[in-house]
Amino acid sequence: MGRTALVIVGVVALLVGAVFAGQGANLIPGSSMTGERMWLYIGIVVAVVGIVLIVAGLRRPRRDRTGV
Repeated sequence: MGRTALVIVGVVALLVGAVFAGQGANLIPGSSMTGERMWLYIGIVVAVVGIVLIVAGLRRPRRDRTGV
């Protein structure tokens, strides 16, 4: 997976994880997930995975497109 793809997937995972955690912590009302601790934990895990993907994408060396 390319650098850009890793960063994009990481940002999406971070945002989704933040929403899940916010709903699980009862900070974002209006969902069946609101106030359910399970979603707080799932959100934290998804957000951490997103951060790992972002860091991996940013630290990955660029490939030389000349094929050398």
